[in-house]
Amino acid sequence: MLRIQFSLPLLVALLYVFAKNDAVTAPKKTAAVLGASGYTGAELMRLLSVHSGVDVKVITADRSAGKPFKAIYPQFSHVKNLPMLTKWEDSRADIETCDVVFCCLPHGTTQEIIGELAKSCPAKIIDLSADFRLKDVEVYAQWYGKPHAAVDLQPEAVYGLTEVNREAIRSARLLANPGCYPTAAQLPLIPLLRKKQISSEDIIIDAKSGTSGAGRAPKEPFLFCEVADGIHAYGVASHRHSPEIEAGLSEAAGKETVVNFTPHLMPMSRGILETIYVKLSDGVTVEELKKALEEEYEHESFVHVLEGTSLPQTRHVRGSNHVYMNVVKDRLPGRAIIVSAIDNLVKGASGQAIQNMNLMLGFEETTGLTQSPQFP
Repeated sequence: MLRIQFSLPLLVALLYVFAKNDAVTAPKKTAAVLGASGYTGAELMRLLSVHSGVDVKVITADRSAGKPFKAIYPQFSHVKNLPMLTKWEDSRADIETCDVVFCCLPHGTTQEIIGELAKSCPAKIIDLSADFRLKDVEVYAQWYGKPHAAVDLQPEAVYGLTEVNREAIRSARLLANPGCYPTAAQLPLIPLLRKKQISSEDIIIDAKSGTSGAGRAPKEPFLFCEVADGIHAYGVASHRHSPEIEAGLSEAAGKETVVNFTPHLMPMSRGILETIYVKLSDGVTVEELKKALEEEYEHESFVHVLEGTSLPQTRHVRGSNHVYMNVVKDRLPGRAIIVSAIDNLVKGASGQAIQNMNLMLGFEETTGLTQSPQFP
């Protein structure tokens, strides 16, 4: 009998080649993007166009149905074989054969559509609206001004703050992708509240955002002359991201937590910068806060605590899925200032949606998201 002996290095090399070939030849997963004509939909299309494991099979946009995607976003003129835009109800049969469905629809409309899809569609569903972010349907009705239209589905929805809720995300069928402001606020605050290093009282979040966060539909407050050369607060004491932020922080603190959150509109297209003022717990130092965040995110691919006294800037995360943060000592005794920056369309929306999709479909978590920030 002929015996062939393989050395260990040769066996490892052969296994690598076989695994690589399997990855190349494995059929790609298919995706549908509902509401592809908005900014989050376009950002999903940009990121999915370089994802090695997913093909976009269906894209919908009711007002642009029948048009090629490049007709509304010319920057996709070089991308071949994109499907035509359709109405979602006309493509329902195709949507139901996809492995994942991204919903980039306006708040208040997604619940009914997902309610319909969930009855017959086996796909993973990732909702980028706020329709499934709040566990309490009464709180949803209070803040969004209408009853929840999919009450039976709400308990199934998993909140998709990836670095905080990774294991639950892996097995989710319906995922509520976090809002942009809550992402930038919760990532630095949740670890510190869990460790009881800061007080859950007297948290102040001063947030600045680019205009893309308001969506693509033309609205007077977001016209060029209304936004350029100035800055203004909006949604003061009434912004709908407040209960979402508070829900995550309350869970981390183990008790109800109410924050003072005020967003401001900046004359820029994308980016979020949040300056967060916190009260230290007795005996805790600013250095210990920073060390806690460094240890929490040491092995994370997208969350970074900056060295020394460097402060995050929106331009340094633009176009990427990265989060930059740092902590500095306040002049007021017993207080600290946290600064965090994200791209509202990427980590604050479409990038985090793909990060979650990767977990839900069994891909490496960073697939399609390793682009460096765009500066200048």
